[in-house]
Amino acid sequence: MAENAAWPAIQLGDLTLATPVMLAPMAGVTNPPFRQLCREEAEAGIRCAQGEVNGAVSTGAGGVPGAIASSAAEGSSPEPHAPGSYAPAGLWVCEMITSRALLERTPETMTMIQPDPSDPVRSIQLYGVEPRVVAAAVRLLIEENRADHIDINFGCPAPKVTRKGGGSALPWKLDLYEDLVRQATAAASTANRGRDHAVPITVKFRIGIDAAHETFRDVARISEDYGVAGLTLHARTTAQHYAGHANWDFIAELVDSTELPVFGNGDVFDAADAAALRAHTGCAGVAVGRGCQGRPWIFYDLAALMHGATAQRRPSLREVATIIERHARLSVEHFGSENKAMRELRKHITWYLKGFAVGGETRHSLGLVSTLEELHERLQALDLDQPYPAAAEGKRGRAGGEKRPHLPDGWLDSRELSPEQAARIHEAELDISGG
Repeated sequence: MAENAAWPAIQLGDLTLATPVMLAPMAGVTNPPFRQLCREEAEAGIRCAQGEVNGAVSTGAGGVPGAIASSAAEGSSPEPHAPGSYAPAGLWVCEMITSRALLERTPETMTMIQPDPSDPVRSIQLYGVEPRVVAAAVRLLIEENRADHIDINFGCPAPKVTRKGGGSALPWKLDLYEDLVRQATAAASTANRGRDHAVPITVKFRIGIDAAHETFRDVARISEDYGVAGLTLHARTTAQHYAGHANWDFIAELVDSTELPVFGNGDVFDAADAAALRAHTGCAGVAVGRGCQGRPWIFYDLAALMHGATAQRRPSLREVATIIERHARLSVEHFGSENKAMRELRKHITWYLKGFAVGGETRHSLGLVSTLEELHERLQALDLDQPYPAAAEGKRGRAGGEKRPHLPDGWLDSRELSPEQAARIHEAELDISGG
């Protein structure tokens, strides 16, 4: 294969992103244990690209893939950086946090914002609909030194979010969107005073409600006006949800229309997709969501690509079993409960084993594990000498079909909130717990 050119670093305000990749937040998926595994894979990919492991797939201490060094790219920074201002391997964003739940310090939310302890940049995504509440959440995260990067979600298409005007439905109301972004960036500016580096605000959003109600151009214009540091566009509408194909032409249009760095999101399931997305759109970086489900090593390939290499990691089932067990141990440490950790892990096990020759009965039994010992015994009973199968490649996650968006009554009648809608908008957050 031809030699690749390294991708330039991205500057998000005072934050330098040396590897322009972002783990897109996913509820119930991107908790600290999984983020750590993804980050370590990216770090290993960087080291491979730098020639430190001679281009070979390497396993670190104890045969743990990606554990070559938790500070793999430490030496790649040309000069010292303030803590939290330099992300060598990418941005590893936590699950979506509701602003109100954060301010109320609900136990679930405070657990969700716990960082991956070895991540040099703590990245948190906020969801909210009331400008003053989102602004207060931004202040809390910065003043209490809980985040180095804050992303605000305007892209969630879930009916429970959009039916009351939140998520990807919110940007249709220009007055609400502008007020929210204005107050959030003003709160960040005030809270950042006196810090060694400012915590940047970025936003994630969709093309619009549907083909007849596009909002991304307004989102970009308003965001840039109020000092947002970067943009992530999932190139689908609310109606599309995750169906069909992401339309990368909209990402290309956004790149051409703004001075801000743009992360392209949608249908990146391997390094070739990332390269094609960048070639098609000129985007500065790539955000990956469903493509990493059960496949944290996708970030090895992406990081290698972005640092000029073509290396790919294709773990055998034995290596995958090792990753699963490490994921389990990290989860027990995070949740402080073996039972809860195993329940959270079950969906990941299904994703990890995609494409491998594992019988239906065995898959079912692995989906019921409740202890680390039980997990180990059932994994060791598999035919672990299987190489990485071609069937494990390709799309991940449920796509479904296009759906009629669930919106508040009369939502599309005007680009501004009616008095009744303004009085009820807070309801869009009341029943959204944590992610």
